Amino acid sequence: MNPQTWDSAGYAKNARFVTDLGAPVLALLDPRPGERILDLGCGDGVLTKKIAELGCKVVGVDSSTELLAAAKKLGLDVIEINAADLDFEPSFDAVFSNAALHWMKGADAVIEGVARALLPEGRFVAEMGGHNCVKTIQSALIAELNCRGYDGQAANPWYFPTAEDYGARLVAAGFEVRYIALIPRPTPLPGDLMGWLTTFSGSFTAVLPHAARAEYLECVRERIRPHLCDAHGNWTADYVRLRFAAHLTR
Repeated sequence: MNPQTWDSAGYAKNARFVTDLGAPVLALLDPRPGERILDLGCGDGVLTKKIAELGCKVVGVDSSTELLAAAKKLGLDVIEINAADLDFEPSFDAVFSNAALHWMKGADAVIEGVARALLPEGRFVAEMGGHNCVKTIQSALIAELNCRGYDGQAANPWYFPTAEDYGARLVAAGFEVRYIALIPRPTPLPGDLMGWLTTFSGSFTAVLPHAARAEYLECVRERIRPHLCDAHGNWTADYVRLRFAAHLTR
């Protein structure tokens, strides 16, 4: 599988709704002034900055150099690191994550790293893509690669778990799960689906020659159009979110 690449300007244009819709999980975090919080998969730092403005001491981590450069411009304390390689000592009151964990297929390693970073009774609060998230879009991306002779599933970067799956992983790592739910959230897109595809489907297009990528995405869009585009040309992505709050018990 090829890694997803990010463009901060494209993300801001085509995917700002991801952070704009982060209010419910931020409320679930309930950050208190003076708390030390790790933002896992902080991206360009827009939501991280909101937590810092509430009086928290926030450290953001992400694996994207491009997105972290944007976060640094906001004056944030950020570190470039793969989430599966977290090596923090117990020093955080909470670990927060929004719309990032579904990019991390090594879930157990990530959760163990989170547990190590937390102080006793620390909390892990997050929202990610859940079971059947963007099912229509994902199916089209895979099918269009398959019909070109590629293994579409092998190019799929996403892990969209059920509540039972992720909850069990949290418990195995020493967490008490106090809240976990799958939440269907059909999400109107700010423009044409192509903006979403160019922002989020880099792992799929990377297997193709450059000259073939535009035609591939056009075919993906037309495969999806009957399902997610209304008569007025408005697109809606078939999101399902998995939101949870867990507390460390060790």
